[in-house]
Amino acid sequence: MKHRPHYLPLILMLLLATSCSAPRPVPKPALPAARIRVDQVGWATGETKIALVMAPADAAGATATVVDEHGNPVLTVAAGPSRGDWNTRYRAINPLDLTALRTPGNYRVRMNDRFTAESPVFRVDAAGKLYTPLVADTVQYFQAHRDGADQVGSAWQRTSAHLDDRSATVYQTPGDDADLTATDTRVDVEGGWYDAGDYLKFTHTTAYALVVMQLVERDGPAPTALRAEIEHGLDWLTKMYRDGVLYTQVGVGGNDAYLGDHDAWRLPQADDGLAVEPGDRRYYQRYRPVFRAADPGDPISPNLAGRVAAAFALAAQLDARSDPARAKSRLDTAAALFAQADTGAGDDLVTTVPRDFYPEESFADDLALGAAELALAGEALGDKRVKDWTDQAKRWADQTGGGDDGLTVYDVDALADAEVYRLAPAGALADDLRARLDGAVKAAAADPMGATSGSGGADYASRQLGWAATAALYRKMTGDDRYAAFATAQRGVALGSNGWGVSLVIGAGDAYPKCPHDQIGTLTRTSLTGAVINGPNVAGRVESLEEETPDSLCSDGSYTEFDRADAQYVDDMRVSATNEPALDFTATGMLAFALAATG
Repeated sequence: MKHRPHYLPLILMLLLATSCSAPRPVPKPALPAARIRVDQVGWATGETKIALVMAPADAAGATATVVDEHGNPVLTVAAGPSRGDWNTRYRAINPLDLTALRTPGNYRVRMNDRFTAESPVFRVDAAGKLYTPLVADTVQYFQAHRDGADQVGSAWQRTSAHLDDRSATVYQTPGDDADLTATDTRVDVEGGWYDAGDYLKFTHTTAYALVVMQLVERDGPAPTALRAEIEHGLDWLTKMYRDGVLYTQVGVGGNDAYLGDHDAWRLPQADDGLAVEPGDRRYYQRYRPVFRAADPGDPISPNLAGRVAAAFALAAQLDARSDPARAKSRLDTAAALFAQADTGAGDDLVTTVPRDFYPEESFADDLALGAAELALAGEALGDKRVKDWTDQAKRWADQTGGGDDGLTVYDVDALADAEVYRLAPAGALADDLRARLDGAVKAAAADPMGATSGSGGADYASRQLGWAATAALYRKMTGDDRYAAFATAQRGVALGSNGWGVSLVIGAGDAYPKCPHDQIGTLTRTSLTGAVINGPNVAGRVESLEEETPDSLCSDGSYTEFDRADAQYVDDMRVSATNEPALDFTATGMLAFALAATG
């Protein structure tokens, strides 16, 4: 057999020589990292959808690609002009317009042009599918914060608590020295909801929450559990107004002489087991003081008279068909309280003890809302007082114009305008909301993230959601959708499209607070799904709270690179300024999500 020549060694030598002499490719330098902020819950199919790129330099013109859940590209967009810088690390914020994305599904935004970044997952879908579940989530927060014997089975380890509230002592409202002086009166004030991360109970915030919850129950979409939660709150509010006296508060903040509800971390049921005598520092944690808005027979602070009357009148509206007898009783309660309003009061209004927990400076909005709900309830029940209440509603609404705030626990003018408009549509009511919204749009345009409330502050998330609700109420009143994109953007700030990329609603989205300043949530290590927290706040306030308490039961320091000189966010149970949920925050969120779901 003939042998073939051995060419393999020669070929290998030639290949080796070629590989040694050819230049090696130079690796491309890594692209600078950026961040992409989105509404982490998502957008309705027809909404304006703006994502934001936070980059170390201007990213204008850089392309980004939207990919579906399988990684397939579905949309390519270019970054728009910078809106300004965020902090020393992120020197530009550029918008990405994703409005063309309309097919329902889960998506991400990826950028690999001049910068590298990837957004959290977000969804595009019908508004009801996106936001109705969030309405249901907010109800869970109220369930977790029930006081008294009537508890909802859950993972929050809740049992009966503060049963001594069934025979609680009424105290005189303390002066500047904060000494407590008991009266001879005892009242049953068991039940209700805790106001925030502590165990205080306030008529002021409970009435606000009940107004909002009942509007959602009346107008939808109403979760199955909402009605029972409303009745739990109404049972307590009914106890807080009896024999012409309105009681404002159960529990007290502490001082050097005694501990209050803010001064010891424990589950609420622990207070019932305290072995204390008068004079002991923890005495008022078990035997909690009750305060009243005014002495028996005296007129009642008009802000409280108006909003509490609104809560009872809304209850009458809900009962009008199913239980007209109870509806009539609740309407009579609302009317009696409304008639006790001290309409000559100045700006020294009663809210809580101390007043700076919830300082309120106006009452015309509360009276307009109260009168409107009385008239609407009267219409449902055929009451002869409808015209008088309608006239009062219009008169008080005329006095609320000129404000510059959206819906908050301090200012219910947006609700008052909308409810008076149901009774008697008037251009002045729409003009008032439009003036407020025009100012808010200008404020949002001046902020790089498009937030009306800026980079941080007190009640931050609630104010953002309040503006979203205000815009939606205006649209519902008038059919004018000029503020629709503004409402979407303000809601988005609360749901992750902010400098820190954190959703300020627990359980909503991909990144949300894990360490709330809330005793029930922290001590049970159970997520307070649906709770709306404060959000980013003034830097000095955040730092001072961290310094006051060196040790933390739960803390996540992953947001520090996004802090600014003027604002910070920290996910830490010590820091009430950023991470405390509250009754009024969550109620405002409930309404904003309900309006978004029906929009």
